[in-house]
Amino acid sequence: MKSVGTALFAAALLAGCSTVTRVAEMPAATAARPSEDARVADLLSRMSVERKVAQLIQPQINSFTAEDMRRYRFGSYLNGGNGGPYGEEFAEASEWLKLADEMYLTSVAPMPNGEPVIPTMWGTDAVHGHTNVIRATIFPHNIGLGATRDADLVRRIGEATATEIEVTGIDWNFSPTIAVAQDDRWGRTYESYSEDPAIVAPLGAALVEGLQGRCGEADRLGAGHVIATAKHFFGDGGTDQGVDQGEVTGDIEALKRIHAAPYPAAIEAGVEAVMASFNSINGRKMHGNEALLTGVLRDELGFDGLVVGDWNGHGQVAGCTNTDCPQSLLAGLDIYMVPDEWKGLLETTVRQVEDGTIPMARLDEAVGRVLRVKMRAGLLDEMVRPSERPNAGDYDLLGSPEHRAIAREAVAKSQVLLKNTGVLPLKRGANILVAGSAADDIAQAAGGWTLTWQGGGDLDNSYFPGATSIWSGLRSAVGQTGGRTTLSADGSYAAKPDAAVVVFGEEPYAEFSGDRKNLAFSDEEGLTLLRKFKAEGVPTVAVFLSGRPMWMNRELNAADAFVASWLPGSEGAGVADVLTGARPFTGKLGFSWPSRCDQGPLNGPQGALFPVGFGLDARQRSSLPALDETCAPLLAGQGSDWFVRGRFESGVTARAGNTMLPDLRGSASGVSATGIDRNAQEDSRQITFTPGSSLTIAQESAGSGAYRILYRVAERPGEPVTLTIGDAALDLTQPLSVAAGKDWREMVITAECAPGLGDSLTFTSAGAFSFDIAEIGREELADGTRCSF
Repeated sequence: MKSVGTALFAAALLAGCSTVTRVAEMPAATAARPSEDARVADLLSRMSVERKVAQLIQPQINSFTAEDMRRYRFGSYLNGGNGGPYGEEFAEASEWLKLADEMYLTSVAPMPNGEPVIPTMWGTDAVHGHTNVIRATIFPHNIGLGATRDADLVRRIGEATATEIEVTGIDWNFSPTIAVAQDDRWGRTYESYSEDPAIVAPLGAALVEGLQGRCGEADRLGAGHVIATAKHFFGDGGTDQGVDQGEVTGDIEALKRIHAAPYPAAIEAGVEAVMASFNSINGRKMHGNEALLTGVLRDELGFDGLVVGDWNGHGQVAGCTNTDCPQSLLAGLDIYMVPDEWKGLLETTVRQVEDGTIPMARLDEAVGRVLRVKMRAGLLDEMVRPSERPNAGDYDLLGSPEHRAIAREAVAKSQVLLKNTGVLPLKRGANILVAGSAADDIAQAAGGWTLTWQGGGDLDNSYFPGATSIWSGLRSAVGQTGGRTTLSADGSYAAKPDAAVVVFGEEPYAEFSGDRKNLAFSDEEGLTLLRKFKAEGVPTVAVFLSGRPMWMNRELNAADAFVASWLPGSEGAGVADVLTGARPFTGKLGFSWPSRCDQGPLNGPQGALFPVGFGLDARQRSSLPALDETCAPLLAGQGSDWFVRGRFESGVTARAGNTMLPDLRGSASGVSATGIDRNAQEDSRQITFTPGSSLTIAQESAGSGAYRILYRVAERPGEPVTLTIGDAALDLTQPLSVAAGKDWREMVITAECAPGLGDSLTFTSAGAFSFDIAEIGREELADGTRCSF
């Protein structure tokens, strides 16, 4: 068997897009441009160790100041999914640009000792448009774009996204994700174009070209373009049981043929950065895997750009912490993404260079790669502040009509029609009822990575000026054909409609918060509406919003037409276009659709209800035979996990006063719940109480078993803290005081101290107090098991 390096990767280009010479034709000694080498060598010769190390440190905007930038001169920085300028998550675009100027100007202030001035660069996760910023165009997530198979469309999306990024003065996009998702239970499935690398590769390369510009063209990395990042190298979509950041096992050559296969196309397209993956491969974390980060990515693929880490990913390497990890740099990482603990890592790394743990040659190699990318992006040529660059401050470009038109086209082309007995296209002049709570919910249609990391939650339509919900799109489209529409979330109506469109689906999530144990869709809102309309003789169209294929046999049986809408984003009119026949259905599945609810990995036609490539057009009729509706996971009821990996299980809620806190996030009635990192990004919560405030966490249906809570207390409470559970009110003041400063501990509440237990937990603090929660679960313990704290 040929290696991937000889069979697949021979076409990868060296030195960015500086030459069209192929790797196989180029002597190794002349692989990089001499002018680049000379310039980089000159800069390195005049930089101190501390300044070199600072080029490899990437903090997040909420953890450092402009004065820190002036002092340390970070090579780059980022905004997290929940981070905005000056601590304001929903800041206007002008504030983003203002912060970009501040950080840039302090990064290029004259150095007191004459060292060269190296501008910083700002990186962001604009994974489906510049969606951290209000008013930006929200494109469909990758799973939808994979259904289009349209590389030119994806390229245009990249160009529009790059322009909107430039409006805010940002230099670098952490996109595209070119994962090949192999298990749809994975919470990042929607970031993958397809389970088939042959579909992923051309679309990933097209987005690179859209973001950066095409190789050989004069405007590459110029006006209208930003630095792109192919991620996550590699295996992120192949973890066992679809567990995010988990383990990938198997023969390395076989794994490369699937998970590394999209990278040659991205490299040939000139991608300047690659992000290392969180996952392990055969027991070794990618952030510390020299054989793959250097041996495969550099030596086999010929990648010569920079390798950036993911959020504290280096801290997961064996023997490492967030502030001490020479292993990652030695393995081939060039930039540490260290959101908050940057100072400790910077100081430790400087010492490790000085004592020889990290050879100077390896430090210079990593810094040189960062400098080369900055050089290619023009950041070292003319010292121009972000606000004076092309497109900066032209706020009309955010969500411009031209960009929204591209997004609307993408939405229409991404819709996949799985069933149609004849109700579609909707008849001209018809009376259409639009039902379901998601019909007029732009945030749900956009999914995760939209204004906030997880998306959804408290984001109502007011957060999306200029955007169009599916309901709004249908109202306009049906009206233009002489028909009329009525919005009725609960499906009630006065006059019987000619047809009903039911919009429903998954609540938004991101990363590990979206991991699932099975593919059973348990929310029955859509199912109830479809069955109601069927009983009343109303033809129905099911529009399913999701980040993955799911077991939908019940809904497919009940609906007259079924559309896999994925996560379409801000242009709901694109959904209306295909439902009304203004555009044809052309979308084809990029993922196998499960026929059973308890299926694990499903890749290929065997066991699939619909295979990759399936998709009807509106002229085709497909009634489907009656599908099996048996689903053991649904019959099993609620799981024992209430809160785990930063997300509530279905049926578990939190509220402060009368306000719900989705996934234990938000502020109300004196309680604030914010995401913190334990083992992964925002997998835990810090709960802060003002005097007299209360937080209630409850399960909607009856559960059983003792409560197990993983918690941490930084400072002992000054006033009483109580936990009301069932018929008992437990005084937690003393145990919380004992737990203070002792890191994570378990609290086990059994019937021994809380008879009856019940299905809710209410924490109340008489004074100002804060503690952290990582997990809440229920489990059956032996009778008589004592409570412990």
